[in-house]
Amino acid sequence: MTNQEQERLKRLREKQLQSRDPLAKQRQFQHSSSIKEKRMRKPFSMSKAWKDIPHVVKIPFYALILGVIVVFVLPTFWNSPYAVYAGAGITLVMIIFGVILGNSLDMRDEIKDHIK
Repeated sequence: MTNQEQERLKRLREKQLQSRDPLAKQRQFQHSSSIKEKRMRKPFSMSKAWKDIPHVVKIPFYALILGVIVVFVLPTFWNSPYAVYAGAGITLVMIIFGVILGNSLDMRDEIKDHIK
């Protein structure tokens, strides 16, 4: 037998012994549970939770808040019985625009993730 063949057989034997190791699953379980415990110890961060929310939800929410402000402020500038309806229409248009913008930002982020 050549030296390379002996090395190959040694590596094969080591792999077989490692695959039969009865403590391998136990070590893997302990490793995964320790990682989960470390993750659980981290304090809850509201800013991190807000960053995890997709743009398709956040931007329409911003538009809704801005639209509600418009609904309450517009009648003071425009003295008409249709001011509230116009404000509601503006709010609806801003929410639709926010959904489209949020979806495009999410798609951009996904493309960036797939490129890396």
